[in-house]
Amino acid sequence: MNRNYQKELEKKIQEQERQGWVPKLFLHSCCAPCSSYVLEYLSQYFQITVFYYNPNIYPDEEYFKRAEEQKAFIKEFSKRQVGRFYQIAFMEGAYDKERFYQMAKGMEDIPEGGERCFRCYGLRLREAAQYARELHMDYFTTTLSISPLKNAAKLNEIGEKLAEEYGVAYLPSDFKKKNGYKRSVELSKEYGMYRQDYCGCVFSMQERKGRAVSEQ
Repeated sequence: MNRNYQKELEKKIQEQERQGWVPKLFLHSCCAPCSSYVLEYLSQYFQITVFYYNPNIYPDEEYFKRAEEQKAFIKEFSKRQVGRFYQIAFMEGAYDKERFYQMAKGMEDIPEGGERCFRCYGLRLREAAQYARELHMDYFTTTLSISPLKNAAKLNEIGEKLAEEYGVAYLPSDFKKKNGYKRSVELSKEYGMYRQDYCGCVFSMQERKGRAVSEQ
């Protein structure tokens, strides 16, 4: 049976609302545009620390551009909020790109969306789980499921396994639901955000260029 992760998330939010509890959430973010809707949605219910950890991103200037865009968005988003809203903290992980290339070794030619991507999910989520434990967070999760190109079931499977290993609950999510992806596109335009046209790694860039050539 396919799980409805959005329904599970809503149930958790309803339960904590009844208890008057505002949990601390360690939110791995892949980029500012993907984080936009997630922060708009979850900052009403969680004390969030955004964790920008993406050693997969290529080239270096792209990494730093995305990191700065993430910080700028959080700052501007926080300024504009009215009504119930919990302040958002930011933490940047190490840009240890060699760790990503070591992980991807032997899987360079696997198409995007396959095992290499799943290993990349695991790499980033493991780092998030480790810090979530060290920082005594109540939950950790990732913005990655907002993308129509990302496998939400696999992300939740990996997250829940890491939750058992690290002793920090994984917040179930499929942020593309309820028009989440559409809203992220709207917010990107509203905030004038830089919106990249490839996932981030050198392999996804090469695959995109290959498609563009074949379409000419």
